[in-house]
Parts: sequence; structure tokens; C-alpha cells
Amino acid sequence: MVLQGTGRFFSLLRALAFLSAVVLAGWTGSTHAQVDEASILSEKRPVIEDLIATIEDLNASVDAVRDSDSGLVNVQIAAEDAARDLLNESVAFRPRLSEINARLEQLGPPPADGQPPEPESVTQERNRLLAEKSAINDLLGRAENSSLAANRLADRINTIRRDLFTQALTRRYDVNFGLFGETLADFESELRQLWWTVSNWFRFVSTFKAPAALSATFLALVCAAFLMIGGKRVFGRVIRPDPAVEEPGYLARLSTAFWSTLLPSVAFWVFLAATYFLFEQFEVLRPGIDRILSSTFEMAGVVFFVNRLARAVLKPAMPAWRLVAVESRPARLLYWIATAMAFITGFDYVLNTVNSVMMSPLSLTVAKGLFSTVLLGLIILGTGFVRPTTTEEGVPRAWPMPVRFLLFGLGAVTVMASLLGFVGFAQFLGKQVVITGAILATMYLGFKAAQAIAEEGNFERTLIGGLLSGAGRSDGKTLDQLGLVASLAINFLVLLIGVPMILLQWGFQFADIQAWALRLATEVTIGNVSFSLVGILTGIVIFLLAYFATRWFQGWLDGHVLSRGRFDAGVRNSIRTAVGYLGVALAVLIGISVAGIDLSNLALVAGALSLGIGFGLQNIVSNFVSGLILLAERPFKVGDWIEAGPYMGLVKKISVRATEIETFQRQTIILPNSDLINQPVGNRTHRNHLGRVDIAVGVSYNSDPAEVRDILMHLAREHRLVLRNPEPVIYFAAFGASSLDFELRVYLADVFDILIVETELRMAIHAAFKEAGIEIPFPQQDIHIRSGMPGDIRAVADSLRAEPERSARGDAELQPDRTEGTRDKPGNAT
Repeated sequence: MVLQGTGRFFSLLRALAFLSAVVLAGWTGSTHAQVDEASILSEKRPVIEDLIATIEDLNASVDAVRDSDSGLVNVQIAAEDAARDLLNESVAFRPRLSEINARLEQLGPPPADGQPPEPESVTQERNRLLAEKSAINDLLGRAENSSLAANRLADRINTIRRDLFTQALTRRYDVNFGLFGETLADFESELRQLWWTVSNWFRFVSTFKAPAALSATFLALVCAAFLMIGGKRVFGRVIRPDPAVEEPGYLARLSTAFWSTLLPSVAFWVFLAATYFLFEQFEVLRPGIDRILSSTFEMAGVVFFVNRLARAVLKPAMPAWRLVAVESRPARLLYWIATAMAFITGFDYVLNTVNSVMMSPLSLTVAKGLFSTVLLGLIILGTGFVRPTTTEEGVPRAWPMPVRFLLFGLGAVTVMASLLGFVGFAQFLGKQVVITGAILATMYLGFKAAQAIAEEGNFERTLIGGLLSGAGRSDGKTLDQLGLVASLAINFLVLLIGVPMILLQWGFQFADIQAWALRLATEVTIGNVSFSLVGILTGIVIFLLAYFATRWFQGWLDGHVLSRGRFDAGVRNSIRTAVGYLGVALAVLIGISVAGIDLSNLALVAGALSLGIGFGLQNIVSNFVSGLILLAERPFKVGDWIEAGPYMGLVKKISVRATEIETFQRQTIILPNSDLINQPVGNRTHRNHLGRVDIAVGVSYNSDPAEVRDILMHLAREHRLVLRNPEPVIYFAAFGASSLDFELRVYLADVFDILIVETELRMAIHAAFKEAGIEIPFPQQDIHIRSGMPGDIRAVADSLRAEPERSARGDAELQPDRTEGTRDKPGNAT
């Protein structure tokens, strides 16, 4: 008793402690809420003031960077970010303003003149709320003005950048060939200055930074070698084409071209990037040299990539692996043309950097651009004269007319623009021909590879498809479906990588692309509807996770819980189906919520759905509701033997639209659920599997009915599948026209044994009656003629006897005709 009292005492203490904690938490929460409401203005004011000041500083800094496109982009992005932050901070005041307005409405207006005064506390509360509301509105007004100023700043920067780009392309320089000697002297002077700068840097590195430079180069080389060796081990058989293969497939050629271009190029880029990064970290670079080395590395990376791409596509030494239909000699020529154009473009870019570092005179910069663009234009013109293919007679054939005109046009425009002084436009055009052309060619390879992988049976020939097929994890159909998915993924990756690279070549900055991608991912507005691609993708991922979790839970529930609870198959199917529908519904709701879609907008969808139901979806909704009724009321379940109209069979599946029945002839019948609700349905296994067999049998009038009854009862009781309770019933049905009609009624524990029992009982009855001498008569009829003359009767009898004789004579008369017809046929004579 003492222990019980002590236990109750401690239980009471725990309960009191829990209640105290709850009350304290609630009081603390309300106190914090009051503090938050009182301090929200003081908390948000400094943040908004800082953002307003930031936008003002950005507006003032535009003039300092108006000649730098990248600087303008940075200012524009900073202004847009500040405006976005201002909006987010301003939204935080909405709940507080709503509370203030609601409280002011409760307090009402101040009393008019002549009315009794209100309590001092009410007046103070109203004045405090009005002052807070005024301060919030003032701060929000300043934030809105600053946000508008940020938007105007972004528009102004766009205009400045557009003007800069236009000026760079349309600016005309005075090309004076008479100043060639002066320009040559400037070039010699700059070359000596460049040599002095580079040699001094080499002496500095060799004297003070030799270990660091060698270590950086060695580490970068190790990174590139690791990538290259690892890639060859994984993709070795698709990097190097096999010369022994005479007619490789298109997918094999594409794979070889892709990987033989990508893997060495990426390894080389990694080496260059790692070298430059480590040089910076080890302080090997000096001012000026860093820019020159960076541009040199960029040129080397571009030239190497274009060279590998041209070699992969043209295959000068391996015609069987060539991706384009050109002859071997033109292929070699085009290969060197592509490499030369890439080198000229890259070298011009390096010289631009050198001119900027050395602060070269304008005449030298113009002369350098003029020389490189004219040379590039002449190469493009020369490419138009190449004859890449041959006719059937072996005669060289020129490019198709559109390609030839395009090459001639680009080359002529580049040369003429340079000679007329539009060097910037000519440089831009030549750069697009080389760099953008290489990017487009790579994208084309990617698209063609995706198209080839999507074709039936091709994915199995790839490396991943071969691994899956060899492991026996996927059949041909599954591999084709995976190939389609891989094709879509490759197309998406090609666009994701290729389009930004092209935009970078056309004057856009990386910050532009990053801002567009962020805006596209976070906020897409169509009309009055805004949505987020990231939110939608996240919602899809959450939905898929919830869907697969539901399927897993269905399997676990059916295999571990319902199977041990000894539920029948119908109950298990209904529970499993209900859990599946509930899980999918929850997954859809969660996915929609995560995607950021307002569920209140679903009222519009519901209205449209109701309109659709009124016009064309009545049957679908009727079947859906009927399916829910069938799953809830369960008039039949999976495995039941039902009869619905002319159909009889076993229920295989109950869905929300239709029920699947398999007849005993193994025919599948799909019945709409509304038909099963609106029409009578018989279920032989509704509550149990008990069944009854009725066997009708007739015996002759000479038989003893009691003996017949005893035999039938004995056979029924001796059968192994017949129940003793209810016991068999022998029913003397009627005095038939030819027999005494009996009916044996027996009950079975399993109605599915009905055919077996009927067959075995009928065979046993036949054997028992035969042994007992009881005749099972066939229908017969006696005719008694009570009127008529005997002569008439004899005439009728003679007529009946003569009928078979006439039939026999007729057959005999017809037989010679058939024989004669056969004899007259050609080829039948002996």
C-alpha cells in the first residue's frame, strides 16, 4: 500500500510538472510574440535603410564603370538583388499592419465634439497604433521608391550595355596604309617590351619561385593524367577507333567522336586551369603576366578543342570512321583549315590582351585586328572553293549552293569590313565563325548521339546498356525505354551547356546567364500566374518519393500484416487498394504544396471539372463513384464467383473505373462499375463458399421409387465432397411423360467443386442403376388411333413403307449422272 501511494504521488508530481511546463511555454510564447510585434519596426528599419543606401551607392557608381560591360552587369545584378530584398523585407510588415488595422477598427474613431470623452488608456492606445502605422507606411514608401529606383537603374544599365555593344560593332577606324612603317616600328617596340616583361618573369620564377612553379605544374599534370588514364580505363574501347572494322555503325562512330574529343579536351583544360590556379596560390604570377598567361591558356584550350573536334569528325586517316561524307583529301584540308582558323582567332585574342597590358597605341591595335581578320576572311573564302565530295564518276564536286554562298558571304563580309575600318565587327564575326561554329558542331554531335541512342536496340550497344544487359538486370524492352530516357537527358544536357556558351560568345556575361537561370528557376510569370521551376521539380521529386513509399508500404502491409491476420484475398485487396489511393492522394497534395501551388486555386479546377462532368464526364464520374461504393460496401471481392448479366466468372481486379472478370473460358471481361451497381449481380461466394448441386434423373415406370431414393441417398452420403449437414435431399419431382422424375440435391463445402461433384455423381448413378436393373428411359410416345377406316390405315402404312424405296431409287438414278460427269472431266480417262 505504501508503494502504491508513493507511486501515485510521483505520478501526480510528474503531471503537475508537465502542466507547469505547458503553461510556462505558452506564457513565454505570448510574451515573445508581444515583443516581436513591438520590435518588428526597430528590427526591420536598419535592414531597409541599408538596402536603400546600397541602391543609392549603386546608382552613383554607374558612371565609373560605364565603359566596362562586366562592371555594368555586376552593378545591375546587385541592384536587382537589393530590390528583391527590399520586397521581402516589406512583406514582413503585412501581418503587423493587419493587426494594427483590426485593433483600430475595434477601438473605433475618437469621440466627436459634444460626446462623452473616452478613457485615457483607449486614447493612448489609438495614438500609439496610429504612430506605429504611420512609421511603417513611411518606411514602406521609402522602400517602394528605392525599389523603383533600382528598376530604373537596371533599365538604364541595359541601355548603356546595348549602346556599348553597338558601338563596338559599328565603330569605324581610319585605315591608313601610309602609316605602315610607323605601325611596324610600334610593333617592334612592343615586341621588345613584351620580351623584356616575359624574360624578367622567367628570371623571377627561376630565382625565387622555381620549386613552387615546378610543384604546381607537376600537380596539375597529375590531375590531368589521372583524369585521362581513368577515362581511358572506363571508355577505352570507345575512345580509339578500331582500324580493323570496315563498316562501323553510326552510333559507334558518334561515340568514338564524342569521347575522343571530350576526354582529352577536358583533361587538357584541367591541366591549364589547375596550373593557373596553383600559380596564383603559390604567388608565381606577377601583375600583367597573369592576364597574358590566362589569355594564352584560353587560346591553347580553344585550339586544342577545335583540333580534336575536327579530327573526330573528319578522321583524315580513317575514312570508315568519318562522320561526314567527304573524301580523304578534302577531309585533311578541312582539318587543317579548322585548326588554322582556331589558332588565328586565339592568337588575336592573346594579342588583344598584350595590347591592353602594354597599353599599345591605337594604330597598332587596329593594324593587328586588320591583319588577323583579313587573314581569317581569306581562309573562309578559300574554304568555299574546297570540293569535299565526288560524283559517281569520281569527279570532285563543290559544296551545295547554300553552303557555298554562306562561306563566300562570310569571308567577303569579314574582309570588306576589315578593309573599310570596321575591325571590331570583323573580329566579332570571325570569332563567331570559329568559336560558335565549334560549339554548334559539338551540340550537333550531342543531338545526333541522343537520336541514335533512342533508336530501338541501340542503347544495348552502349557501355551502360552492355553492362545492364550482361548483368541480366534488364531485357530488350527495358533497355529501349532506358535508351529513350538517356536520349532525353543527353538533349537536355546539350542545351544546358551549349546555349550558355553561345550566349557568352555573343556578348552576354556569365552574371547575366546566372541571373536568368536564377529567375527562371525561382519565378516564372505567365499572365497573373507565377510559379517556380525549382519548386515544381522539388514537388515532382517529393511526389515520386511519396509514391514509391506508398508502394513499399502497400507491399509491407500486405506481406507482413494482412497475411498474418488471416484475411481473405478480397479483404486484403480492398485494404491494399484503399491504402494505395490514399497514399497517392497524399503524395499529390504534398507535391502540389511543395511546388508552391496555392491549393485554394483548385476551386477553379473543381468548377471546371464540374462543368466537364455536366457535359461529357458523367459516365467516368459515375464509374468512379461506383468503384468507391464497391470498395466500401464490398458486395463482391477479388476471387468471388459472380454472374453479371450474360457474364459469369471470377473477379480478378476491382479498380475505381471498372472491374475485371475472368470467365471459365479464360476470357477477360471489363465491366464498368456503374453496370455492377445499377444491375443485379449474383455472387456465389459472397459470405461463404457453400454451394448446392441439383442432379435431375428419370427412371422407368417399372422402377420402385423407394429403391431409387435409397440408391440416390447412399451415393450422396458416400461422396467425399458432399456435406452431411445440411444433409442430401431426394425430391420426387413429377410423373413425367416417359419417366418418374427425381432430383438429387446435395450441398458442398466449396462451390468451386460443383463440376467435379456433378460428374462423379452422375457416373455413380448410372453405374448403380445399371447394376440394380433400373432403366433410365429415353423419351417415347405411343399413338392410339381411335377413328378411321382400316383401308385408310393400310394406305397410310403402304405409303410410309414405299417412301424409303422411292428414296433409294432416286439415289440410284442420280449415281450414274455423277459417274458420267466424272468420266467427262479431262484427265480422268484411263
